[in-house]
Amino acid sequence: MYYLHRINVCRPRPMTRCGHCKKLAPDFETAATRLKGTVPLAKVDCTASPDTCGRFGVTGYPTLKIFRNGEDSSSYDGPRSADGIVHFMKKQAGPNSVTLRREADLEAFVNHFDASVVGFFSGPDSGQLAEFLKAASVMREHFRFAHTIDMTLGLKHGVDTERVLLFRPPRLSSKFEESVLRFTETITTHTLRRFIRDNIFGMCPHLTNENRDKLKGQDLLTAYYDLDYLQNPKGSNYWRNRVMKVGSQFASQGLSFAVANRRDFVDELEEEFGLGASDGGDLPFVTIRTRQGFKYTMREEFTRDGKSLERFLEDYFAGRLKRYIKSEPIPEKNKGPVKVVVAESFEEIVNDPEKDVLIEFYAPWCGHCKSLEPKYKELAEQLYSDPNIVIAKMDATANDVPQGFDVQGFPTIYFAQAGKKDQPKRYEGAHEVKDFIKYLKGEALHVPVVSGVREDL
Repeated sequence: MYYLHRINVCRPRPMTRCGHCKKLAPDFETAATRLKGTVPLAKVDCTASPDTCGRFGVTGYPTLKIFRNGEDSSSYDGPRSADGIVHFMKKQAGPNSVTLRREADLEAFVNHFDASVVGFFSGPDSGQLAEFLKAASVMREHFRFAHTIDMTLGLKHGVDTERVLLFRPPRLSSKFEESVLRFTETITTHTLRRFIRDNIFGMCPHLTNENRDKLKGQDLLTAYYDLDYLQNPKGSNYWRNRVMKVGSQFASQGLSFAVANRRDFVDELEEEFGLGASDGGDLPFVTIRTRQGFKYTMREEFTRDGKSLERFLEDYFAGRLKRYIKSEPIPEKNKGPVKVVVAESFEEIVNDPEKDVLIEFYAPWCGHCKSLEPKYKELAEQLYSDPNIVIAKMDATANDVPQGFDVQGFPTIYFAQAGKKDQPKRYEGAHEVKDFIKYLKGEALHVPVVSGVREDL
């Protein structure tokens, strides 16, 4: 039997919950209720049971682990939403590959919301069946597998010898691509994984919170609209078909396509693209996000003939589009010792090739940032008379953080040396004024002038 354990901790005070643990808690509890009787979900508080957490090598929180028959089986790396946990763990509870005995079994298995991988084999002693089951045991967490040793079940799909077929979800059936794909290589875990990975999503998949990480590692155009494959599959495919029709003209140029339910990504669209919940009406809102993090939005209204999308893509590939950058307005006055940077002024201030720049990325609600503020201001005041060095800050919740600056928590501080703006360095030192000054003396291209007096190294 499978169990999913959530390893929790309360920091820094015993009665204060870890923020990430607190965020996960309602989804975890909802999933536990829905999985009751199928997969038990449990949790451990590491402040109360440190020996237990230490025994399983837990160093970060929350950590989720899967146990099978009382033994630590693997770390959970699936989605952290209630739907995602339920979907993921139901896969864990069943067999690696479902055995199909009748045609009705096959039809029921492939008529699913997700894609299906089905193997057709000549008998229980087939060597290729053994390899298929081995591959299924490795990949079961991510894909649906089934097999049969009745070759007649595959006749209607043109199967006349041992074969593996990939069935894309019926709801995503389209005249622009095949719904069933044939795997023609010798079965190994490696070859089957590559085949599934390269083909499972097709030309224009349905982007969800569960598959977003797999899809967003590429240059991706996404059309967001009122998409609902449970209540309105025909209407959901209306706009998808138009995306696919236009996208097929640009399929060889390295851009992937997807459609998504706007309501599933309201917060992201507002935060990343400035789109309010009531903006856009019934028409799709189209974005492009590249692997480098560059963002573009289609400003022209999505026309039903697809011509506006076609023009948008032509401009994108011709390099005529202006990148979308989330930015606060550039301050009219910026004469204080700590320079305020926004996304629109980042290039001018931080990437000034003549200046050494120390920049703090902060969040207005961050307690550690508020504690740092007076020390950071004092540092800036001591270096205010030095024309070669800039002490700056940027609200990373209201502005896009440029490539090269990895901001996962607050405050995060980087140093961009004059003449080496393509090599920013993360500051890892203490947050006292003397520590910052010592660091700048060792890193800055120009010797810092502290309180108006040039200091020797």
